[in-house]
Amino acid sequence: MKNKHKTMLWILFILVAFGQLFPLIWLFNYSLLNSSDFFSSSILKWPSQPEWQNYVNAWVDGKFPKYLFNSVLVSTVTILLTVFLSLSLAYAFTRMQWKMRSFFFTLILLGIMIPIHATLLPNFAIFKAIGLTNSYLGLIIPYTAVSVPLGTFILSGFLRSIPSAIEESAVMDGCSIYRIVFQIIMPLTMPALVTIAVTTFLTCWNEFIMAATFLSKDSLKTLPFSVMNFAGQYSSDYGSQFAVMVLTSIPAIIIYALFNEQITKGVTAGAVKG
Repeated sequence: MKNKHKTMLWILFILVAFGQLFPLIWLFNYSLLNSSDFFSSSILKWPSQPEWQNYVNAWVDGKFPKYLFNSVLVSTVTILLTVFLSLSLAYAFTRMQWKMRSFFFTLILLGIMIPIHATLLPNFAIFKAIGLTNSYLGLIIPYTAVSVPLGTFILSGFLRSIPSAIEESAVMDGCSIYRIVFQIIMPLTMPALVTIAVTTFLTCWNEFIMAATFLSKDSLKTLPFSVMNFAGQYSSDYGSQFAVMVLTSIPAIIIYALFNEQITKGVTAGAVKG
């Protein structure tokens, strides 16, 4: 009976895994098709001769290297700012005693409920007035603003699981507040910081609407624009579009696979102990 239950459990896990992986299989399959092969009733259609030229088109005609650099730059700066601000705010809310602390903590957490695109028009009006459209800062600032509330929430729960005696010992040894936060607390909260970094990366990496609104210079555009280079008024190069999406998804898959264990620890530690 035990073996039967174990077999059923493994079958269930395999079905769930296949359901999770199927979109990637479908994406890769369609990236190898010729544009004329897309109009069929088949969900998967493996070509007799794979169109590897789609990947060449994606890399060259899609301006993939240039847009990749812009995406990496915007994502990296956003992640660094988000980690710095989230750690500073979480420490101030959990360790320091000051007036209206609960009010401002609640105010910061309200940002979790605000979708990034709800701020699109106000941000555009403000950035246009101060000259931040067509600049990296025009993306970095709203991406950071939408990521900090969640980062503060995760780190606040994680910090509550760390004994304050560690900081008291550091103060006795003459450590400044900056050394305590960035040399003692920061390494202890690494699982939570990795979680924040990965979620922030995914937010920046896949976002298109705000980037399309704020950027018109080709030299500043990010990876989602690469797909649009193959969309025409009357026809589109679907194979190259799917190839771009495959190339774009690879960094996100690698990063999530590498830091999956850290993400799990970062989410569960604060939830269980906080």
